[in-house]
Amino acid sequence: MDRHREAVAAELARHGWDEPLWFETTAEDPGVGMVKQALAEGADLVFSSGGDGTVRACAEGLLDTGVPLAVLPVGTGNLLVRNLSLPGTLAEAVAAGVEGDTRAIDAGVIDGRPFVVMAGIGLDAAMAESTSEGAKRRIGWLAYAGSIVKHLRDKPFDVTLRLDGRVTLRRRAMMVLVGNVGRLQGGLSLLPDARPDDGELDVLVLAPRRPSDWLRVVGHVLTRSRRYDRRVERYTAARVEVDVVPPVLHECDGDTIGHGSHMSIETRPGALLLRVPRGSES
Repeated sequence: MDRHREAVAAELARHGWDEPLWFETTAEDPGVGMVKQALAEGADLVFSSGGDGTVRACAEGLLDTGVPLAVLPVGTGNLLVRNLSLPGTLAEAVAAGVEGDTRAIDAGVIDGRPFVVMAGIGLDAAMAESTSEGAKRRIGWLAYAGSIVKHLRDKPFDVTLRLDGRVTLRRRAMMVLVGNVGRLQGGLSLLPDARPDDGELDVLVLAPRRPSDWLRVVGHVLTRSRRYDRRVERYTAARVEVDVVPPVLHECDGDTIGHGSHMSIETRPGALLLRVPRGSES
């Protein structure tokens, strides 16, 4: 931590910035309270130094404040960084924060809890819960691959899906994923048309009927096929309501948030200001 602080402060100094304020997250507060404290002390730029959970918490504290977020990626997934092609090195990330452009992106809200990447139920939540921190430290995002294979034989659940209060679908599914962006670890694109600034959420429903259907699901995803397939359905909406039987595990930006039988998600267009490299079109 001391070496990291020294490196960040040195990069900021190269750009003419003073020593920053530092706020360490805790297990009880992954960042929301720290952001509020920083704002109370007059911060006009907040760097999130951590993984997706830290980014999500900092984003929650900054929504609709007019203060931008810059990301120093030091986690395993770093999905917002990967999806938006943000800098992956410390020097480039600091430069983007202090000299880059400010871009307004959407945020999603699941049952009152903001997210910037994805939220979902079923297979992805089970994968997140069963992937150990030790495995992620040892082999990075590949740890998720072994976890998801382990859950392919989980029992499906009954889903009722309402999109903007109009479209109703009933499926027996393995996963419902709602994304602000569309790529997972390893560059796997589950929602290839998702954009973080279009004012809508993208929805994926995976509903294989038998174990052999997983081959078709994998092929559909890997080829980014847009052909209709009841096993892999994609939709867009500003508000998504999901009811499931029996209750299943929920996740939000890679963190599990308990079991439930209902999920209500909506978008908050342009609610988060994000620093990106100057002139970036990503």
